[in-house]
Amino acid sequence: MPDLSVSKSRRLNGSAGLSKISAPPLRQAEENSLRESNILVVDDEELYRRALERILVRVGHNVATARDATSALEIVSSQPIDLVLADIKMPGINGLELVRQIHEFAPDLPCIVITGFGSAESSVEALKAGAYWYLEKPFDQGHLDVVRKLVEQAIEHGRLKSENQLLQGQLQSRYRFENIIGSSGALRSVLEIISKVAMTESTVLITGESGTGKELVARAIHFNSKRANKMFVTVNCGAIPEDLLESELFGHVRGAFTNAVANREGRFSVAHEGTIFLDEIGDMSSALQVKLLRVLQDRTFEPVGSSKTQSADVRVIAATNQDLEDAIAERRFREDLFYRLNVIPIVVPPLRERRDDIPLLVQHFLDIANDGRGNEAVEFSDEVIERMTSFGWPGNVRELENLVERLVTLCSSREIVASDLPQSLQASSPPPPAAPQIPPQGLSFRDVVDQFESDLILQALEITHGNKNRAAQLIRMNRTTMLEKMKKKGVKFDGTSRDSIDTDGSARTRAERQSGTGEFAERDAGPDTGEIPDPQRSH
Repeated sequence: MPDLSVSKSRRLNGSAGLSKISAPPLRQAEENSLRESNILVVDDEELYRRALERILVRVGHNVATARDATSALEIVSSQPIDLVLADIKMPGINGLELVRQIHEFAPDLPCIVITGFGSAESSVEALKAGAYWYLEKPFDQGHLDVVRKLVEQAIEHGRLKSENQLLQGQLQSRYRFENIIGSSGALRSVLEIISKVAMTESTVLITGESGTGKELVARAIHFNSKRANKMFVTVNCGAIPEDLLESELFGHVRGAFTNAVANREGRFSVAHEGTIFLDEIGDMSSALQVKLLRVLQDRTFEPVGSSKTQSADVRVIAATNQDLEDAIAERRFREDLFYRLNVIPIVVPPLRERRDDIPLLVQHFLDIANDGRGNEAVEFSDEVIERMTSFGWPGNVRELENLVERLVTLCSSREIVASDLPQSLQASSPPPPAAPQIPPQGLSFRDVVDQFESDLILQALEITHGNKNRAAQLIRMNRTTMLEKMKKKGVKFDGTSRDSIDTDGSARTRAERQSGTGEFAERDAGPDTGEIPDPQRSH
């Protein structure tokens, strides 16, 4: 027989409320380590109910008791309960049905079912009904450690589930379309595409310069999709060494390579039924591109060192700041993989193309930086806002956010003025180019525009020392578009001046080139290495 003796005590809230039984004093360290929780014990046998109550109070919990499922449901609906322990055999509604009914309105509340000794079938049924675990009768004070560990694990499991649901709700709220900062036409166009693609299963390729918010777009797609309650897993393909990236993506089995001492799940497994975000996809090696192509085609993969094929129920969103079409031409990226990824292309505009959003973003980042400063909150002068709005922001939104934080942290007054700005923002904006003067005999509009474009491209190439990527960014033009214009106009850059160079080495002016008599000699080797410009580089 189990030891069912209990010490005399005064019930605080009756049989259906929270109760406290006097218990032998615990060691101070043990008392401090316990986190008080509210537990409901449901059993029609008073002796077992009281015995379990005493064990739980002994380890520092508040305990409510109920004789049947009806009373238990009333308590759960009216009081904060962290865990339910219910006998499986009770008159009326049994323990399994009680667990099912509780989870209809409190799905994260853990329940432990009390079964008879050796009742394996009942234990399996309890787990199928949604119970966290089961506890076998009989039990007595000698089961203190077993009960305590099981109860603590169940309570922690329930709390983690609740916290996860809360965080999921916060994330979904944070990434709602209306919470994305900006009202410019360029941003609205992106949000319109996101709203259309979010509820589909289509693969998405997000392109744009570094710091424009490509991951924010990916998260907005995920948290507004049918997969919002599942995992959003990010992988920076450029930050993980090539020899480790395959294992990171697909996992590995024990012994697959040196130091593979245990099986390990890859990111595709972790993201099951959710979304995987492959950032900097342009940096992925050719060998891994082949394996990713298989995942996109067949929705299957094999962990490193395993011959067992696993399915991949995952939505893929990829992003890059590179021009993948150029990478294809240079044989650095597979054309078939590009078309698999580029089902829904989204181009995130650089901050300089959505200047109307800059004041809104500044205020947003300023509010964040001022959080907790109270009466010491900082403001920006109107001149500072104007200079920020007219600045080019090569690092885009990330650079703006970092600057606002730095200015607020280092400021010595309540208002930040123009003299507090970095030198690059203090410099006055260059004047707009003067319009050409129309001679009495008139001029050809098309020729003037054509000449202006050629001059602009050449000037950008000179400033960037022939780097076509940076030159295209400097004049806010897609690199491929600029190269096409150069080819069409016969514009070539020799690296010595903005004037053309004949094949015999004699200099010719732009006017001579306009007449079609000049031709540039393309550099055999130059700084146009195809490198991606550093987004954090300041002007």
